[in-house]
Amino acid sequence: MFKRQPTGSIACPSCRKLVAMEKKKCPHCGRRNPGMWGYARTFQRLGADLGFIEIATWGCIGLYLISLLMDIPGIHGTGMDILSPSPVSNLLLGSTGSIPVFLAGRWWTVLSSGWLHGSLIHIAFNVAWIRHLVPGVAQIYGGARLVVIYTASAIAGSLITSVAGQYLNGLPGIFHGASFSVGASGAIFGLFGALVAYGQVVKGSAIAQQAKIYAIVLFLFGFVFPNTDNWGHLGGFIGGYLAASSPWLTSRHREGHRHLIAAILCLLATALSFPVSVVHAFFSLNT
Repeated sequence: MFKRQPTGSIACPSCRKLVAMEKKKCPHCGRRNPGMWGYARTFQRLGADLGFIEIATWGCIGLYLISLLMDIPGIHGTGMDILSPSPVSNLLLGSTGSIPVFLAGRWWTVLSSGWLHGSLIHIAFNVAWIRHLVPGVAQIYGGARLVVIYTASAIAGSLITSVAGQYLNGLPGIFHGASFSVGASGAIFGLFGALVAYGQVVKGSAIAQQAKIYAIVLFLFGFVFPNTDNWGHLGGFIGGYLAASSPWLTSRHREGHRHLIAAILCLLATALSFPVSVVHAFFSLNT
């Protein structure tokens, strides 16, 4: 699957016009390294989202199963909270919030928490939204920028709810942040934010209008359903909107190889956050 092809021709990832694989710059659109070091065909076979739908889907499901297996007696919940992993399991794997970030110094959990979930319904709902939203965002921004926007949104949502949990706990329940938080909803709201940002570029975009309506409705639902991380949703939306509106990620410009490098770094950093969480917890318990 990852066989390198250094020669031959390839459709430029930016302008889709035919260009020699070994060219350092596309003669049609100016994109640097259109052959992606010989792996352009591999990335194209992954699809517009670079396989991120499957990465996010199976990453979330795999970590959810691990969190259940880590503490089987601790599995609890009924109704909407059925099959909830032990809070200790999610804490070990990297749940975020005011306690992990500010009291335990586990700052990297702003990356890991967006891939962990608190119940069967929670993960099913979030995975469904990921699979619904990712293709549209990837089509507009490209797969690499999608990954960067998604990661930035997850970080923003986790960070803002952690800050709110630390400094706004005196407010009523629906307004204070989280002591502990897990879930991909912050990143999902970030995808809504990215689509709304696209609407600022392409006036009258139907997909942007639909994303705005969905975001408003789901945000209002957060004030009705208990244990909803409203600050995480708001932070994720703002993070996704600002990231997608930035000069480097905006849909006004074509995606380049630097975006791909950034996407790979985002995925690597996220993947590393889980073993770091486990190792940190192990040493903390033994010191």
